[in-house]
Amino acid sequence: MEWLNYHHLLYFWAVAKEGSVTRACERLRLAQPTISGQLKVLEDTLGEKLFVKSGRGLALTEVGRVVYQYADEIFGLGRELQDVLRGRPRGRPLRLLAGISDMVPKLIAYRVLQPARTMAEPVQLVCDEDASERLFSGLAEHRLDVVLSEVPITAATRVKAYNHLLGTCGVTWFGSAELVARYRKGFPKSLNGAPFLLPIPDSTLRRSLDYWMEARGVHPLVAGEFKDSALLKAFGQAGAGIFAAPDAIEKEIRNHYKCGVVGRVEGVTESYYAISVERKLKHPAVAAICEAARDQLFASPDKHRK
Repeated sequence: MEWLNYHHLLYFWAVAKEGSVTRACERLRLAQPTISGQLKVLEDTLGEKLFVKSGRGLALTEVGRVVYQYADEIFGLGRELQDVLRGRPRGRPLRLLAGISDMVPKLIAYRVLQPARTMAEPVQLVCDEDASERLFSGLAEHRLDVVLSEVPITAATRVKAYNHLLGTCGVTWFGSAELVARYRKGFPKSLNGAPFLLPIPDSTLRRSLDYWMEARGVHPLVAGEFKDSALLKAFGQAGAGIFAAPDAIEKEIRNHYKCGVVGRVEGVTESYYAISVERKLKHPAVAAICEAARDQLFASPDKHRK
């Protein structure tokens, strides 16, 4: 078994924090040739360059940033161990590193993650929003504990991870009070020529909505297309058009955006997944949000409707 030399890792960590070998030498009270030599040994052991020159200092390479994240965690735990043994526990909170697909509605993400904030054990929540494919690489590199996505991970992604279905819900057309009054009667035929705010064309929901409208002979006036669901709802609140959103957050849309129901998008559903490298969830916060989503948020479609 190959063991990592933690002295070498400590020198690397100090240089990364200080930004130069000179300042690291002053902090560690070691000669420059000592640290430079040990850094070279570490790079040779790992088979990767960890630093590149940047002006008068040093900058981390992509691999260097990954190594630094682990080193920072390792030596942080070492300091905590010393505090505990000295009888001064620091109450370090549990961290939940969550990736959120940019196609997941913000209100859905908030509702899914909220139970982590109410656990008995303090949880530090760190969120990263991006395209699902990019977030999946974060799982592979152990930079994320979980990814919330509107699509499951597949074998084509080439990341060993597991889908944990949070739930499935229906979809509803919403609009301002004026648009509800104008288009609710005679739904869905009344929607022909109505202004719509739609997701971007390459999204799963957009394809489903296009098929739904085509099947019912609805020819919309597309007033706007959005990638950001929160921005889409803000335009909907202003009365710019009718928009679709999951049933699971109907109450929040009614209360926060002051919008009402124009009609139900029968036959169209949205599914949401928590994706993790764990087949059986062991992270306490990930297990908590999955359980709450299934038991509360997506438990019964009717309870979200008024």
